Amino acid sequence: MHELAKPAGIFDREIEWAELARFAADERPGATLGVVSGRRRQGKTLLLYELARSSGGFYFGATEATSTESLRRLGEALGAFVGAPGPVRLPDWAAAVDALLALGSDRPVPVVIDEFPYLVRAARDLPSIIQHALTPGRPERTGSRARLLLCGSALSFMGGLLAGSAPLRGRAGLELPVRPLDYRAAAAFWGLDDPLLAVRVFAIVGGTPAYRREYVQDDAPSGPADFDPWVVRAVLNPARPLFREARYLLAEDPDLRDAALYHSVLAAVAEGNASRGGIAGYIGRKATDLQHPLSVLEDAGLLVREPDLLRTGRSNYRITEPLISFYQAVMRPAWTALEQRRGLEVWRRSQRRYASAILGPRFEEIVRQWAVRFADPDLLGGAVAEVGAATLTDSASRTSHEIDLVALGEPPMGDGPRPLLAIGEVKWGRRLALSDLGRLTRLRDLLRGRSGVDADGTRLLLVSAEGFTEELVQVASARPDVVLVDPGVLYDVER
Repeated sequence: MHELAKPAGIFDREIEWAELARFAADERPGATLGVVSGRRRQGKTLLLYELARSSGGFYFGATEATSTESLRRLGEALGAFVGAPGPVRLPDWAAAVDALLALGSDRPVPVVIDEFPYLVRAARDLPSIIQHALTPGRPERTGSRARLLLCGSALSFMGGLLAGSAPLRGRAGLELPVRPLDYRAAAAFWGLDDPLLAVRVFAIVGGTPAYRREYVQDDAPSGPADFDPWVVRAVLNPARPLFREARYLLAEDPDLRDAALYHSVLAAVAEGNASRGGIAGYIGRKATDLQHPLSVLEDAGLLVREPDLLRTGRSNYRITEPLISFYQAVMRPAWTALEQRRGLEVWRRSQRRYASAILGPRFEEIVRQWAVRFADPDLLGGAVAEVGAATLTDSASRTSHEIDLVALGEPPMGDGPRPLLAIGEVKWGRRLALSDLGRLTRLRDLLRGRSGVDADGTRLLLVSAEGFTEELVQVASARPDVVLVDPGVLYDVER
């Protein structure tokens, strides 16, 4: 099979398309299994549908239905695909899986089952049936070159499909997560060439492709002056699908049964309570009672636990989906007014909250993405292997210092300290000055006496959306250990 060109209608996704195309075109004998996962609205269905269409493969989109109805629908789809005079009779799922494998009897062919969790909800033993069908040496497998692709949006389910003692563990030759677009790709997708505007938009809708297409009908801010009107007409407008999307994201996951509790946990994190203790205090629960809801939100891909890179055993939680942060911080407290179409009023009085709870934290996240994905290694003194925030405790003065960015290099061979490439101060709404450089310098001095990290060559990174004082610029120009970064650098554009 010739190499499949990515269809023009798919934006970005070069890596994902290349992996899918390679898997689908594998000429080796024997049926193989691939698993594709990702939160809803990321374009998984488009990728898989276009893969099947481009390669003459089979695509079946499951729905919430009984097992009998799903088998009937699958039989109808198979009959149409092979040109049979009528539906293919499928008495049970074992026969259905073998019929799917038979599609690859003559050539490598992708066989896509989209929304696989819907099928398993009605047929719990389906993963075990697929496991048996793919038994090494089984004629139905060895005589087939079907490339079976199972896709799902329920991350907690899909994550467990190949884990631990799950039936399909060790069976998959492809495990492909489809993640949101990174901040640079998101800016290009929305057609935004102004870095500050791109940050503001990303802080609300993130990198989810569907939010531009289906959810706001390609309505993007025409420029910085159009941002506030865009928020009111596209995000805070009850007539637009994006208005209720954050609520639906929680309602759609079958594992999120106690909606009130999960909304409260997310609201706590959106308000800046990132530790387990802080979340517990905000919602009025004991910290020990939060293990289950936090784990469920992590498994669902809505929360991520990020370790403190300088304090072993300490971690903070971050909401992964910007729209949920925006909903919890701005929309949920004013929901009644928004439903009454008072979006302009709500937006005007939410500016401070938006800047502190949404813009500031997302800007820090963008800077960390830049450091680990896009920054020139020479700029930071080496390739960044891990990046995050941290808290540094000064035992002498009994004070704690928050560090917005900590960039670590690769662990050394043996037991030596890990290179601390950079520490950084990141601010959205304030110009940085010599005093900020002085603070970072003092923190680096503290770190030079700390075990576990090598801070001798640590760069001092200062990032601001508002720019820098002339004094700081002059000092930085003469010091190779000081790095100033503005939004133009983050987005690789001239301002």
